[in-house]
Amino acid sequence: MATPHYRLQCLLKRAQMLLLGLGIAYLMAGSILLLQRSSVRVAQPNLAGLPPLLALAAPPTVLRAWFGPGVRARSRWAAAAAVQPASGGGTKAGRQWPASQSLGVQHLHRQWFHSLLPESPEQRVPLHRSSKHKGTYMGCYLHNASDRALGGTMLYDLRKMTSSLCQDTCSESGYQFAGLEFGADCHCGNRISSTRAPEEDCGLVCRGERGSPCGGVGRLSIYKVDGQLPGHRKFRNVHYRGCFKLTKSTIRTFPIDSFQPNLTTQSCIETCTDKELPLAVFKKPHCFCTWTPSLFSLNQQSDNQQCVEQTGLNHTGNSTAVAPTELAHYQVYHTPVLDSMCKERMFLPQRSSSLVALSSFPGAGNTWVRHLIELVTGYYTGSFYFDGTLYNRGFKGEKDYWKSGRSICVKTHESGQKEIEMFDSSILLIRNPYRSLVAEFNRKCAGHLGHATDAQWKSKEWPEFVSSYAPWWASHALSWLKFGRRLLVVHYEELQRALLPQLRVITAFLNATITEERLLCAQSNQDGHFKRSGASSFDPFTPDMRRMIDPLIRSVDQALHSRNFSGLPQEYLPR
Repeated sequence: MATPHYRLQCLLKRAQMLLLGLGIAYLMAGSILLLQRSSVRVAQPNLAGLPPLLALAAPPTVLRAWFGPGVRARSRWAAAAAVQPASGGGTKAGRQWPASQSLGVQHLHRQWFHSLLPESPEQRVPLHRSSKHKGTYMGCYLHNASDRALGGTMLYDLRKMTSSLCQDTCSESGYQFAGLEFGADCHCGNRISSTRAPEEDCGLVCRGERGSPCGGVGRLSIYKVDGQLPGHRKFRNVHYRGCFKLTKSTIRTFPIDSFQPNLTTQSCIETCTDKELPLAVFKKPHCFCTWTPSLFSLNQQSDNQQCVEQTGLNHTGNSTAVAPTELAHYQVYHTPVLDSMCKERMFLPQRSSSLVALSSFPGAGNTWVRHLIELVTGYYTGSFYFDGTLYNRGFKGEKDYWKSGRSICVKTHESGQKEIEMFDSSILLIRNPYRSLVAEFNRKCAGHLGHATDAQWKSKEWPEFVSSYAPWWASHALSWLKFGRRLLVVHYEELQRALLPQLRVITAFLNATITEERLLCAQSNQDGHFKRSGASSFDPFTPDMRRMIDPLIRSVDQALHSRNFSGLPQEYLPR
């Protein structure tokens, strides 16, 4: 009897040790997750050698009859545990759209697990490296919550970040320094505000290239961007605010007053951008810089002719200083510098019981509209999916559960009846299918800001993509028009043409109270960093492709009219 009793005791002891070990492992995992959620960043490895994340197969190639009895378009792609190969070598993960709650949770777990793996040796660059990179390398600097090296704008690209991309972006945004952190984060600024760090702390390489330093954890590899001659610098996100009548006492409150005998609009914008101020106030020969947007209300604008006539009267051959008169008209421009108020975002203070969808076909500008909604309301937008790249770009709602009620609206590309009816109301964003298809193909091939290569456009992948995705563009819109409850239809092109009126309509639909300052935030930074640079005149669509797409456009236009919405913009319709 002793032997069985002894064996039982040993078994119980082993079970206790096993349970103790599992408990410790569970607590450690929870602690790591807690650290991750509190923004403690861990170096990420090169994911090329890891198991592929959840990707999706191509959508159905045939559009089902929408009006047929009991038949509707396929609502969701079938999930496949494979990554589609991209032309030109390498593998690219498609957009992660979970086919079920369990698959979505599994995907999140795998993303989290991959981010915790130790960095691979090939991720680090040697300490003694060649200086064959663009710009002037300034060194490695501290960059953390209490000691920030650069305080300007930020940009992320987890797959394609290079030192040249970061420097070009900072240069276009009007900054003199570009700093790279963690292999994927790009920071901009006009002055370095922290101390040097050991060079070995900036040993991570850029995701999009080898051999260039790309910072480290809490460290920036800083470059001075290639300088351009004054008056020839190219900026993005520069917008004309209008002509305003200002008093002399108001002008005196502005922090910068620069007298320039040969003052131009460009030189004034350069001056204010270098001072990291968001507004340039221009009246020859004076350039003023300020951060006070409330002085330039949209309903206080004067006729632009007033500024033009005054500029002509003040333009003389001599270059003597002329003091501002008691009341005069000034031209006001937004510089690329974003006002600090515009950067403030938060989750809804009280959880909403109503779920609002921001639904679109991929490539229709969903990310851009989310950027505008967050600017104009100050609240985060959520997502039906999890996109780590967008989370790292500042869309903090990506990590929040889409049903939490903490986001002002939720991004989705779903088009099934069940998924549509989970939302109480919806904003349906529609874009010209020709442009949507091109945008989505570019994203699949080269990321959020890149362009597909000529070889990819000429490969068989492009016609296969069009034959699969074009019907889905129509079925997505038709399904939301049929099953959506409370619906607001927004056309991408109309939002571009009339930004502020359209944003007022959207925010009213969201039942959000907005201030004029917030509207001006959206106006001054309407493009953000979500617009591909360079417009191409290349037309990749064949006559056969157009014969397939044009009837789909007509079907959506008819469905819009049947629901008493205005039809598609004229440029969509076949000519």
